[in-house]
Amino acid sequence: MKKLFTTLLLALVAVSAQAQGKLHLYNWNNYISDETVRRFETACKCQLVQSYYGDNEEMLAKLAAGAKGYDLIVPTGNALQSLIRQGALQPLDKSKLPNLKNLNPQYLNTEFDKGNQYSVPYAYTITMLGYNEQKMKELGIKVDSWAAIFDPAILAKIKGKVTVLDSANELMAAALKYLGYSINDTDEKHWDEAKNMILKAKPYWAAFNGTSYIKGLTVGDIWLVHGYSSDIFQADLDAQSAGRKFRIRHALPKEGAAMSLDSLVIPKDAPRPDLAHLFINLVLDGKNSAELTNMLGTGNPNKAALPFINPEIAGNKEIFPDKAESAKLEMLKDLNSKQRRALNRVWTEIRVR
Repeated sequence: MKKLFTTLLLALVAVSAQAQGKLHLYNWNNYISDETVRRFETACKCQLVQSYYGDNEEMLAKLAAGAKGYDLIVPTGNALQSLIRQGALQPLDKSKLPNLKNLNPQYLNTEFDKGNQYSVPYAYTITMLGYNEQKMKELGIKVDSWAAIFDPAILAKIKGKVTVLDSANELMAAALKYLGYSINDTDEKHWDEAKNMILKAKPYWAAFNGTSYIKGLTVGDIWLVHGYSSDIFQADLDAQSAGRKFRIRHALPKEGAAMSLDSLVIPKDAPRPDLAHLFINLVLDGKNSAELTNMLGTGNPNKAALPFINPEIAGNKEIFPDKAESAKLEMLKDLNSKQRRALNRVWTEIRVR
């Protein structure tokens, strides 16, 4: 009897320890609301521990170097493709994810993960143009095309007041779109065409900038950026909070643009896949999903979130494009090693010249 009691006690302790565990989330910085974190920790009686990365390459490199202990990661499409190819993820147990029904079918079954065996869409951003509305009106510049950052005739009016992302993939994608090609075009002749166009525009740019351009827009030092929709949203909020007399606006170029869909995935060696599934299902609740969009201005693949999204954001056609504009958006695909080396050569020439 004593032995049975001891066994039961140990079992209860084990269950308690499991319930009081930790979920380790490897995430982009500031990519979940505090309210959602608190709600999850209350629901699971556990702790959410976050680690952060600045871009997909950093995350992939860390995992390739042997980093372990993560229960959830939030890769973008091309990085997701790489993780699946490496066999680094475990399949989802969809019986534990009843809130999958809330997702918009438009963002499911992508070529990165057919049937969503491994991934659940979390949020998306669009790489577009952000601009100081007051300055562009004063100068008579219409910001509706990638011409705004590539055409020297336009750039001559705003020289030194423009930044572009410090990203080979993103800048080449914008250039290829402006030239009428797919962002995933890998024809090296087209890459040279894009490179030469970039080099002609480069003298007019203030910087290649993927981090502090939000501040530049907010204080009025920078008037036009090639950046992410959520960053442009943040710059406008910051400008309003600071009492600036101008607004920062989004512009989705008429030629089309790159869209980045971030998804939740569970590593193959995740210590707590049970908590990972609990987290995913909680985040798929419409109200929880809306919190991220209301905080950051991200696009949202969750149709159940729409009633809870701030109307000013939900009605922004640059963040939530209509069917015609959505058809012009593409997601970057992963490059093979040969293509990556070729792009690195192009990017090195762009940066050093």
